[in-house]
Amino acid sequence: MRLEELKERHLGKVGTQARDSYERELQIEFLAEEIKSLRKERNLTQEQLGNLLGVQRSQISKLENGMSNVTIGTVLKLMSVLKAQINFSIHKQEELTAS
Repeated sequence: MRLEELKERHLGKVGTQARDSYERELQIEFLAEEIKSLRKERNLTQEQLGNLLGVQRSQISKLENGMSNVTIGTVLKLMSVLKAQINFSIHKQEELTAS
């Protein structure tokens, strides 16, 4: 059985509330891991990164653990400080359900 089939069986099809929630959580988790990885690659502590962003260390910890609602502006500022880029893709709902 393919992963997509398993997800549909246990979470529902794309577009259902449970499935969409699951997919969002995965994206947040991925972003959190990338932030942590980039910070470590730049040899920065959470405290140092927080100082560069003008936030407390606890906020960086929350970001890295996916426990914080973050704005696009914060993500862009964070990527700038970490000397990285992020790309956003926007897909119309019809495109997602048509395939």
